[in-house]
Amino acid sequence: MGIAAAAATSTSRLLLHHRAAAGSDRQHQHHLRYPSTQFPISLRCGSGRREVPAAGALLPDRVTPFSYGVDEDADDHPREECGLVGVVGDPDASSLCYLGLQKLQHRGEEGAGIVAVGGDGKLKSVTGLGLVADVFGDPSRLASLPGPAAIGHVRYSTAGAAASLRNVQPFLAGYRFGQVAVAHNGNLVNYQALRNKLEARGSIFNTSSDTEVILHLIATSLSRPLLARVCDACERLAGAYSLLFLTADKMFAVRDPHGFRPLVMGRRPNGAVVFASETCALDLIDAAYEREVQPGEVVVVDRRDMSVASACLVPQRPRRACVFEHIYFSLPNSVVFSHAVHERRTAFGRALAEESPAQGADVVIPVPDSGFYAALGFARASGLEFQQGLIRWHYSGRSFIQPTQAIRDLAVKLKLAPVRGVIAGKSVVVVDDSLVRGTTSSKIVRLLRDAGAREVHMRIASPPVVGSCLYGIDTPSEGELISNRMDLEGVRREIGSDSLAFLSLDKLHGIYGEEAGDYCDACFSRKYPVLPTLADPAAEPEE
Repeated sequence: MGIAAAAATSTSRLLLHHRAAAGSDRQHQHHLRYPSTQFPISLRCGSGRREVPAAGALLPDRVTPFSYGVDEDADDHPREECGLVGVVGDPDASSLCYLGLQKLQHRGEEGAGIVAVGGDGKLKSVTGLGLVADVFGDPSRLASLPGPAAIGHVRYSTAGAAASLRNVQPFLAGYRFGQVAVAHNGNLVNYQALRNKLEARGSIFNTSSDTEVILHLIATSLSRPLLARVCDACERLAGAYSLLFLTADKMFAVRDPHGFRPLVMGRRPNGAVVFASETCALDLIDAAYEREVQPGEVVVVDRRDMSVASACLVPQRPRRACVFEHIYFSLPNSVVFSHAVHERRTAFGRALAEESPAQGADVVIPVPDSGFYAALGFARASGLEFQQGLIRWHYSGRSFIQPTQAIRDLAVKLKLAPVRGVIAGKSVVVVDDSLVRGTTSSKIVRLLRDAGAREVHMRIASPPVVGSCLYGIDTPSEGELISNRMDLEGVRREIGSDSLAFLSLDKLHGIYGEEAGDYCDACFSRKYPVLPTLADPAAEPEE
């Protein structure tokens, strides 16, 4: 995943604030939730473990290498950073990649690209800024990518890199054994440490993306063949990565040993093999789902005879799949981590109703679009009427471009419009998948009251977000996370609802049962499976 150069340094010096479990004490705290004492944390570094005091001078502005942006009125959710598609063994591989990327557009809207291998064995690339349809709006761009194998990528931009075409993937590079292209979903927590070492040995970087580190590690490996080079490179990576590599005759699909980010494999009726971040992309291009790429696995497809081989990339470690894929990121018609996403979300809503019913409520409405199935589960479990009380308008653009705050407030009504006949005079339960900064929730409460709601009860189908993600999700800094700054009553007052409840972490774990330990919930629990590496100082610039 791409990272901004300025933010990468902050990430390498990341300090996590570990707090003792507050338990029931949190119920009696009000408003500010920053601890009075900060605890040191051990960060991995090349020479072992180093204790770093939680000193204010070292505290980075953000605990993620990604910027959440400056639009306070934007959709108040974390953003997935990437989507991947790969097709091998089909003469229309690049067109199928294009369609698959369209289906994964929700995973990245600010840049897209495809690399294809032609009949002559040469890899060709087309990348651009904007939506998939914008980048490939000119038919000649796809026509320039003929061949039986292709990989594609969609991404969100990073801090300071919104207009940087050079950070758009897939990356295509040449080295002494030929060409190789790579597309990456995730985030490397030891990126800066690796980059500093590579630059000290003479490597020259063209982008601010952690993905470029992977190419340098492959190029400098002394192993043969390429599979061994990929294994060598990945043994040095820490963090989250689902990867697709493309060469003249092979495609490699790789997943990190914890399995943070999803990657699935399918097959088309003509035998073509397809890889994608979500099964919804397989469905669109008539590829039958076969299985996940397992954590720590590399799958190799040889396009010459369509043989498929599997190898253990690195020893498998405790599985830590991202629970937010089920809560928000993935489309509800996808199967992710072997679970149907819509079923997970319905279960979250059902559990939320059991744990935090809204007494005397008349109707349950979702915050579109991702709150739909959680609201449906809540309504079914509570015996309340389910209605579509908010309509999302998908074509309004980003409201921060409006000239005044008054106009920006009006622009919010373009994005979400209340259905007065559903809301007026009623006690309304509003179900959303998550609450991050609280900006959208407060506007929704005001919209519903203006539409005549008698009461507004906010229900969130996930636990409070108190920590930022290190593994490829664009989240705000901890200081911007409203549940990190305030207790439950403080958040309720801030957003203006009559009541507020979150799904508890214990209840979330109960839904997964014995699988609960297989999921990363660090944004809720602050239990980070892989800590960042403290980078050694970069070399001084030459005179």
